[in-house]
Amino acid sequence: MTVPSGPPVPDPPGTPIPVLKSARALLSDAQFNDVRGTILDNNPGMDPEIAGRILVDALGFVATAAGKPGRGLVPSRVVDEGWHALILHTGLYYDLCNRFGNFVHHIPDRQDLGRDNQASVDHTVDRMRAAGHEPDLDLWRGPEDRTIPVAAKCRHSDDTGPIITIPKPKPNG
Repeated sequence: MTVPSGPPVPDPPGTPIPVLKSARALLSDAQFNDVRGTILDNNPGMDPEIAGRILVDALGFVATAAGKPGRGLVPSRVVDEGWHALILHTGLYYDLCNRFGNFVHHIPDRQDLGRDNQASVDHTVDRMRAAGHEPDLDLWRGPEDRTIPVAAKCRHSDDTGPIITIPKPKPNG
């Protein structure tokens, strides 16, 4: 079951933004190589360096979305491929989301070039920068861009649609 979230909630003035030192540092070398291997398995012929870049930005995206829910964040088509790979490593993904306080659910939405817009992706890039991550802009191009081919065929809308972040339940007592 998913719980729909409301519209994006602005931070109160003066609220500090947690800084993400390095998205790559969120995984051990073994974990990183396992998830990157999943990206490579799903995208035969992809350069391992590209797969690593995709994974780093997917980590930054998930950390930003889990740390600040309700902000209307969407991954690019390319970064979504890395998010898919992270999700397939369920224990690792669960632990990653918990580190930032919220589980980021993935509910795919078929890409619709008439509905998808670059403004929502640009908003996500801005939020990632505010969280201390510097997105690789070559991975954050518009939905029609096919410079980096990936297997992912879905796209996501902001928190008013398929991506829903749910706060971690508080312990009873």
